[in-house]
Amino acid sequence: MNFTYMNLISFIYQKTQLPQKSVENTVALLSEDCTIPFISRYRKERTDNLDEVQIGAIVQFKAEFEALEKRKAAIIKAVDEQGALTPELKSKLKNCSDLTTLEDLYLPYKKSKKTKAETARKNGLEPLAKIIMAQRSDEIDFIASKYLNDAIDNEDDALQGARHIIAEWINERTDIRNQLRNQLNRHALITTKVIKTKKDDEKVQKFRDYFDFSEPLNRCPSHRFLAIQRAEKEGFIRVKIEIDDERALQHIERRIIKSDNACTEHIEIAIADAYKRLLLPSLTNELLKIAREKADDSAIAVFAKNLRQLLLGAPLGEKRILAIDPGFRTGCKLVCLDAEGNLRHNETIYPHAPQNDSKGAIKKISSLVDAHKIEAIAIGNGTGSRETERLVKRIAFKNPIEVFVVNEAGASIYSASKIAREEFPNYDVTVRGAVSIGRRLADPLAELVKIDPKSIGVGQYQHDVDQTKLKTSLDTVVESCVNSVGVNINTASVPLLSYVSGIGSKLAENIVTFRNENGAFKTREAIKNVPRLGGKAFEQGAGFLRIKDGENPLDDSAVHPESYGLITKIAKDKGVALSKILGNKEILKNIPLEHYTTANVGLPTLKDIIKELEKPGLDRREKAKIFTFDQNVRTIEDLRVGQLLPGIVNNITNFGCFVDIGIKESGLIHISNLADGFVSDVNAHVGLQQQLIVKVLEIDIPRKRIQLKLHKS
Repeated sequence: MNFTYMNLISFIYQKTQLPQKSVENTVALLSEDCTIPFISRYRKERTDNLDEVQIGAIVQFKAEFEALEKRKAAIIKAVDEQGALTPELKSKLKNCSDLTTLEDLYLPYKKSKKTKAETARKNGLEPLAKIIMAQRSDEIDFIASKYLNDAIDNEDDALQGARHIIAEWINERTDIRNQLRNQLNRHALITTKVIKTKKDDEKVQKFRDYFDFSEPLNRCPSHRFLAIQRAEKEGFIRVKIEIDDERALQHIERRIIKSDNACTEHIEIAIADAYKRLLLPSLTNELLKIAREKADDSAIAVFAKNLRQLLLGAPLGEKRILAIDPGFRTGCKLVCLDAEGNLRHNETIYPHAPQNDSKGAIKKISSLVDAHKIEAIAIGNGTGSRETERLVKRIAFKNPIEVFVVNEAGASIYSASKIAREEFPNYDVTVRGAVSIGRRLADPLAELVKIDPKSIGVGQYQHDVDQTKLKTSLDTVVESCVNSVGVNINTASVPLLSYVSGIGSKLAENIVTFRNENGAFKTREAIKNVPRLGGKAFEQGAGFLRIKDGENPLDDSAVHPESYGLITKIAKDKGVALSKILGNKEILKNIPLEHYTTANVGLPTLKDIIKELEKPGLDRREKAKIFTFDQNVRTIEDLRVGQLLPGIVNNITNFGCFVDIGIKESGLIHISNLADGFVSDVNAHVGLQQQLIVKVLEIDIPRKRIQLKLHKS
C-alpha cells in the first residue's frame, strides 16, 4: 500500500466512520469500474453489506480527496517555483486534510503584483514595517524619514506603505483568519434591504418578506437563503453579512499588540485596514460560499428524495390505454396505446369552448375504447383537465374502464426533445405529449427517464443550485431507481437502458439496434452478442436486465447469472427441477443456506437469492390507484376556510409540501401543519403522489396562495 492510498482510506474513514475494511474493499471495487448499484446488490460480502447511500458517500469523499490532492500538487509546484518551498512548509501542505487550511497556507505565496503591500515592498518599505511590528521604538516618525526616495515623498507616505504591508501580514495569519471564521460562523447576521427604485416593481412583490430582513446566518434555512440569493441576483435587494466589528477588532488587537508606544497607533490603523479591506470581504465571501453550498446540498437532497418517489410511483402495468392531453381552443388530443405502449391511433376532439362539441367527443371516445379494447384512460392534469375528466365520467362504457388523472409536468419538454422526435418522427408535439401521458400511467419510471429530471417540477430552486452537483445527484437517483426495479431488455427504450448498471448510452443504442435486427433476446447469455458489450458490462448489468418468457426462468429475476450454478446445485440437492423451486416457499425456507456459503458468496447474498426466488420478477412498486377531486371545487374562488378536500402531494420541500386539490393553484401544508407535534422531516409524514385529505386554513386570492392542514381521517 502506498502513502497516498493509505491517506485516501483514512480520509474516507474519518468522513464516514464506516468500517475501514468495508472502505478498502469498496474503493477496490470502484477501481475495477464497478457501479454503485452492482456493488450494493451483488458484492455485499466484500463491503460488509453497505447500502447504496453508504457506497455513494465513499464515492463522494473519494472524489473530494482526489481533488484535494490535485490542488496540493499544484500549490506545492507553484511555491517551489518561487523558491519558497521549505521542508516544513512542504510537510504542512502535504499533510493538510481540508481545502480551507490548504488555501490559508498558500495565501502568503499567492500574491498579485498590483496590491498596495507589493507596491510598498517595491518602494523599500518592508524593513520599516518590520520595525513597527517589533513594537520597540518611540521614534517611528524619525525612522520613517530614512525611507524616503523618489517614490516616497514624506514620512506619512512611508508609514502608510508600511501599514499596507502589515495589513497583508495580518490577513495572512492563519490563527487570526480562523478566529474571525469562528466569530462569523457563530454570530454572523444575513441582512437584506430592498433597492428603493425597485420597491414598487410588480416582480419584486414575491420577495417582499426580504425588503428589510435580518436573521442569524447559521439559522437561515436553505429555502430562505436561496430565495434571498435569487432576489439579489434579480437586482431587487442588497445582501450584507454583519457581525460585531468592534468585538472582532479587539480580538485581533489582543493577538498582535504587545506594547504601548509610538508603533501602537500604526498597528491599530493597519489592523482596522486589514479587517475592513482584506479579512472581512474574503471571509464573508467564503462564509456565503459555504452557506450557498449547504443550501444547494439541502435543496438537491429534497429534489433527489422527490424524484425517487416520483420515479418509483405506482405503475398501472401493461394495459391498453387511451390517453388524453386536454385543451380548450386547440382541442383535446387523443392517442390509443397498446399494452406495450406502442401508438395505434391518434386524433383530436373539441368538447370544450369555443367548439363545445361534447356529443361528438363522447361518441368518438366510446368508439375508440371499443375498437382498441381500452382498459384504462389517462387524462393529463393541465389546462382543461377537470372538464375533460367530467366529460369522460359521463360516458357509459360497455365494460368497466378505470379513469386516471396523470401529472403531465415535463411532458412538453419531452414532446419537443430529440428522443421524442426519434421515437415519433412523423407526429407533432401534441401527439408525442399525449403518448407520454399514457405511458406515464403504465410505467412512470420508463417514461420519466426520457426527461431532464429538473424539468419534472418536483424540486425547489432547481435552476438556482449548482447545476453540476444537481445533475450528478439526480442521475444517481435515476440510476438507483432503474436498477432497483429492473429493466425488460426486450421492450426498454434507449434512455431507460442507458441507466442500467454498466451499460450507458452507446451500449443502450447497440442493444436496441441488435434487438431490432435480430428479434427479442431469449436468454441473458445472448446479451453478450451485442457489439462492444464486453465481459465487464455484462457482469455489471446482467442482473438488472430482465427477459420475460425466456428460456431460463431465472432470467426474469434479480438473481445474477454468476449465481445460476449455485441455484442449480441447490435444486439438485433437493431432488427437484429448477422450475419447481421458483415460487415454492416451502422448499425455499428449508434450504440450509450455511451449507452453500463460499469464499465469495455469503449469507447476505444467499438470503437475497432466496427472497428473489420466492417471487421471481416481482415488481415491488405499488399499483396505481384511482383518485377523484372534489367535483364542486373548480377554481380558488370555490374554496372556503374549514373545507375538507381530497388532494395529491405534488411537491415536497423542507418547509412543507404542496398539494394538488384539483384547481390551477396548489395549496401548501406548512411543516407546522403536518402534525400536532414538532416535525423535523416532511418526508416522514407525507410522500410524493400520496393521496390524502386536507383542511383549508387560509385563502389569499390576490396572491393566489392557499394554506392547508393535513387532516387525520
